[in-house]
Amino acid sequence: MQMIDLYWTVIPVLLVHYFRSHPDAEYNLWRSTVVVVLTWVWAIRLTHNYFRREKWQWGAREDWRFTDMAQHHSRNWWWVSFFGVYLIQQVFLFGICLPLYIVHSVNKPLNIWDITALVVCICGIIYAYLADTQLHTFVSKNEKLKEEGKPMVPNLDEGLWYYSRHPNYFGEQLWWWGLAIYGWNLLRAWVFVGTLINTLCLAYVTTLVEKRMLKQEYRVDAYKMYQKTTSVWVPWFPKQLPKEKDI
Repeated sequence: MQMIDLYWTVIPVLLVHYFRSHPDAEYNLWRSTVVVVLTWVWAIRLTHNYFRREKWQWGAREDWRFTDMAQHHSRNWWWVSFFGVYLIQQVFLFGICLPLYIVHSVNKPLNIWDITALVVCICGIIYAYLADTQLHTFVSKNEKLKEEGKPMVPNLDEGLWYYSRHPNYFGEQLWWWGLAIYGWNLLRAWVFVGTLINTLCLAYVTTLVEKRMLKQEYRVDAYKMYQKTTSVWVPWFPKQLPKEKDI
């Protein structure tokens, strides 16, 4: 389970090069080149974030979600993990990587939608990088406070996190939806199905993350208030809660 995050960063890169180098591939050279470069940039960003989060160690820590699932399912974990983790992730990867195949199966001149897809992809990569960097800085400072025996800051609500509770997820979704626009532009509307399923899966993960946050006593009150005022994914200005009237 420790290596599943790295698996996600490697497979799309391998797939895009496989599709491009296939003997039957047919594509616009400029569109293909842009998509290949974007995929590499995305993969490098995600890999860098993984190693930075794990303190530059390779597979030293298991994702807490899989640990919780293993404890919950106990004896049945062997088959639950096979179907619910390994197999289903292959389906997700196949679905969201379909645009990489479509780009290399249709030769069509560039148009305005290619520019739109490019902008969305780049915005997604940059937004996710900034959000993850702000989160890493916050976590690092809290770890230092904990080591010094000082109270930890209960919640990150600055920077991009001021406008969204999960800006890193929002940025990641922008990337995948931008990639899907490339496929849609080549007259393959069904390409959105894989991206939509991935978004729904991440929405479920979001609920798990928030439940976990609320189990941590030192931050529960602050996070409940954060939930009331701040958008889940899509960045927006926080709500102003009505002030309590003096009795």
